[in-house]
Amino acid sequence: MIMKKILFTLLFASTCLLALSQDKLPYKLYDSEGKKVSYKKMLKVLKEKDIVLFGEYHNNAIAHWMQLVVTKDLKNYRNLILGAEMFEADNQAALNNYLAGKISAKGLDSNTRLWKNYPTDYAPLVNFAKSEKIPFIATNIPRKYASLVSRGGFGKLDSLTAEEKSWMAPLPMDYDANLPGYVKMMEMMAGHGSANMPKAQASKDATMAYFILKNYQAGMLFIHYNGSFHSDNFDGINWYLKKAQPNLKYGTITTVSQKDINSLMPENKGKANFILCVDEDMTNTY
Repeated sequence: MIMKKILFTLLFASTCLLALSQDKLPYKLYDSEGKKVSYKKMLKVLKEKDIVLFGEYHNNAIAHWMQLVVTKDLKNYRNLILGAEMFEADNQAALNNYLAGKISAKGLDSNTRLWKNYPTDYAPLVNFAKSEKIPFIATNIPRKYASLVSRGGFGKLDSLTAEEKSWMAPLPMDYDANLPGYVKMMEMMAGHGSANMPKAQASKDATMAYFILKNYQAGMLFIHYNGSFHSDNFDGINWYLKKAQPNLKYGTITTVSQKDINSLMPENKGKANFILCVDEDMTNTY
């Protein structure tokens, strides 16, 4: 009888291991060194931070799902403030009106410049903030002003009105052309782009960092959603945040895509505190 129980236990364990080996998971989580990490471990670390930057691929369904579940779970531990690259600072009033129930979803669409994938990818976050009465901050510089920088440098912003300047980081904006992200941008353009292109990127990074810190409240956790390029390698937004407030506790997540998600490729290590590695066959939202 005992032998039968032992054989049954061994058979059951073997069956479970075989089932696990055949699972097809669309993502895995890694730490900055490329070691696999559990969702529970990641959450434990993030809940102790002051500001978390969640770098996404804008069209990646898993990244958007992970943003929502991380936000919901962190709400169980901390009072939150949310913010996103996808909303420009001059749209804050309309966003506030939606969160307060003063305008409908259609009214939000009419009064803001929503991204085309807003209904599927960002509305769930905004609606969660609305239902839980969580502030949601429009952190990005209006695109037309970033375009000005792209065409003519930071000096193009000097002639703007006081109101227009209130929708961006204070002038003159700090800028370090030697930051790895901006150097990489120039390398990718291979001599076909203007030296002002990284400056336009910096105007976004500086402005997002500015509005994050302007709206951060001690004791609360600010979660910010942005394209991974804006915070990869602890660069971009992160650089501006640490320059202004070095004593706050920052955490970063990034998104990468690989054919084989069972080990993290060397070039994806060190990009963030946590790396969301998604199977490249995963369906995109657009």
